[in-house]
Amino acid sequence: MLQNVIIGQYVSASSLLHRLDPRSKLISVFILVFIIFLANNWLANGIIILFTLTMVLLSRVPLLFIYKGTKPILWLVLFTFILHLFMTREGNIIYSLGFITIYEEGVKQGIFIAIRFITIIMLTSLVTLTTKPIDLTDGLEMILNPLKKVGLPAHELALMMSIALRFIPTLMQETEKIMKAQMARGVDFTTGPWGKRIKALLPLLIPLFISAFKRAEDLALAMEARGYRGGEGRSKFRLLQWQRQDTVAVIACISFGMTIVVIRYM
Repeated sequence: MLQNVIIGQYVSASSLLHRLDPRSKLISVFILVFIIFLANNWLANGIIILFTLTMVLLSRVPLLFIYKGTKPILWLVLFTFILHLFMTREGNIIYSLGFITIYEEGVKQGIFIAIRFITIIMLTSLVTLTTKPIDLTDGLEMILNPLKKVGLPAHELALMMSIALRFIPTLMQETEKIMKAQMARGVDFTTGPWGKRIKALLPLLIPLFISAFKRAEDLALAMEARGYRGGEGRSKFRLLQWQRQDTVAVIACISFGMTIVVIRYM
């Protein structure tokens, strides 16, 4: 399951989303995340689902790949749904048995929260799936550049965020290797009580931390060997080009947001 994590991975393809400037994708996904939280009825959430599926199709990333990547979070989505199902006590009673009472508003809010979780994860994952790590770093740095006037180290912050995203799949693969090595030595991670399973996972932490620090040290040495001294005075071999399609993409997201706002207050 760990090898299916899609956060931080890049899938090479020739699609409209791949050709967009990383700045337009970052701005658009920020707008879309804000829009998703504005949806408060069935029509708005239905449109958001349709829009998300359209973006997935435009990205040309295999649907099966995205589905496998979202499977690890389904338990969290299910837990959130159940939490709203039993904690929300508004609207008409749908089912009641003893101390268990399910209200209409609880079902509604649970479904809406589940839709928000899944669509946000899919849309944000599309940014990394369709953008090279180096382009994502450059785009994020250029967006943060105006904040340099207040002392924010834009280059260093963008670099840290991009390295963190890039290391997520790497650490997941390392965890998978350690688990397989320990399973070959007789450790059981899949059967028994949950307490026993969690206790069996604890020995993974020490080799995983050692591996993570080793990779971080290797990366630091490689950067020093190549003369990296921060963002001051650095030039760029490839410059980002904002094109008309990027403007259209941002305007489309803003228009989509205005549509959701209108539907919200209908």
